Amino acid sequence: MLHYLLRRILIAIPVLAGITLFNFLIINMAPGNPVEMFINPSMSQADIDLRKEQLGINDPIAMQYFRWLGNVLQGDFGYSYSSYEPVAQVVGARIGPTLLLMGSSLLLAYLIAIPIGILSARKQYSWLDYSATSFSFLGVSVPNFILGLGGIYLFALTWKLFPTGGMYTLGKEKTLGDLLHHLIMPALILATASAGSMVRYVRSSVLEVLGQDYLRTARAKGLSEFIVINKHALRNAMIPIITVVGLDVPLLFGGAVITEQVFGWPGMGQLMIQSIGSRDYPTLMAINLIAAVAVLAANLLTDIAYAAADPAIKYSKR
Repeated sequence: MLHYLLRRILIAIPVLAGITLFNFLIINMAPGNPVEMFINPSMSQADIDLRKEQLGINDPIAMQYFRWLGNVLQGDFGYSYSSYEPVAQVVGARIGPTLLLMGSSLLLAYLIAIPIGILSARKQYSWLDYSATSFSFLGVSVPNFILGLGGIYLFALTWKLFPTGGMYTLGKEKTLGDLLHHLIMPALILATASAGSMVRYVRSSVLEVLGQDYLRTARAKGLSEFIVINKHALRNAMIPIITVVGLDVPLLFGGAVITEQVFGWPGMGQLMIQSIGSRDYPTLMAINLIAAVAVLAANLLTDIAYAAADPAIKYSKR
């Protein structure tokens, strides 16, 4: 296992470098430049040229990239063009809220999808199965911002069950209860898309194993249907489900960008939108780097989870 992990990490390093290079080219080759955000009528052309020189954007793209990469390897992500604060400090303050939102959403998605998927498989072609399929299509098809705005209208403005946005109530003490009250709606909205696709995966995986001989043997031994399904069938259906966990991380991060903006959640997604508007290149690069590391780490953890779910899977040292 250790050899396998080391090999995967060594493979991930050039992949990560390629991702950062691609992101850097896309960001820096976009029309305009960060200096345009600071131009005002009192600035002369000499002031504009000096500002460009200070930011180093007059240098060739290759030189800019390797300078940025060298600084990152030393732990220096640079300074934000908009707030003039260290990027590590700006992004670091937003990681916690995003991890909380994404982690809660992923947990809710599986708490919703696994029971519904199992029931859908057991009651194949019943009204329950068709209802689960409709929920799945709804979750996958409807954009997060539509669900978010609809949720705000119904649950915040009409029924006044939840706040319209933010992480805490302004002017009040920051408590765990207040945090959870603000977290429930954005987490449910973000979880809907993941739960929608997961229901179909769980249903298909469970259907594949329901007719297996070992399940008939378990029933013949007098085991309850609950144990047969949840202990024997689900365990053997977990491999395809685990696969989707690794795929859900980039989808959750992409959904978090929209959801955080709709609900005013102070995470990295909201910071990304703000950084795009202000052409804050160092902050954007830091966010993209963190997202890439998170996706690669999720795929590595998914491979490890395969072995936990299925002891027959062994990792070669070669």
